[in-house]
Amino acid sequence: MKILIVEDERKIARALKLGFEQERMSVETYYDGEEGLAAASAAEYDVIILDRMLPGKDGVSITEELRRQGNKTPILLLTAKAQIRDRVEGLNAGADDYLVKPFSFEELLARVRALMRRPAETATPILQSGSLQLDPVSKTVTRRTRTVELSATEFKLLEYLMRNEGKVLSKNTIINHVWDFDADVLPNTVEAYIGYLRNKIDRDFPDEKPLLHTVRGFGYKIGEDK
Repeated sequence: MKILIVEDERKIARALKLGFEQERMSVETYYDGEEGLAAASAAEYDVIILDRMLPGKDGVSITEELRRQGNKTPILLLTAKAQIRDRVEGLNAGADDYLVKPFSFEELLARVRALMRRPAETATPILQSGSLQLDPVSKTVTRRTRTVELSATEFKLLEYLMRNEGKVLSKNTIINHVWDFDADVLPNTVEAYIGYLRNKIDRDFPDEKPLLHTVRGFGYKIGEDK
């Protein structure tokens, strides 16, 4: 399970991160609203936890923007404001739950788990980059009608790259999103799996344009070069 926390009080953010990691969950934390929105827009999470009052962009505005984008990830708002009108505003913006500070971690954990149990509202769309297609539901990959056989890790890596088509992703970013948070993964492991993918989706299709690119000194990206 992967959780995004956007909380400007660093002591609270660190405590929540530690608590969720002790529950075997992967956590990313941001302290600024604009950075949190960018992270939520660029990657997939199981639950997003937002402080209501944030520098850059507040939690309600982030929630509204994510819902406008069609992002259906469950959102839980944290706030020091206990008034009913504040809760209503957050829920009307598209939040799924609302928790008033101070709160116990046990209650927050229970609410997060409840949100994770909710069924997805919409079918997951098929991802496409050039002639390459990936179906996240059936776990299948095809290129020009030919099936591409991938291991579970190769599939997760390709899915993450395709969800961020055109973006250069560093090795550390890839490790944090593809492997479990407690996995002992080195940067050269990423290089190896990129090589496996390149063989299967590019070199096995010599008549097609290469899709997987190395941006030296920065990382990797997928997509057709213009």
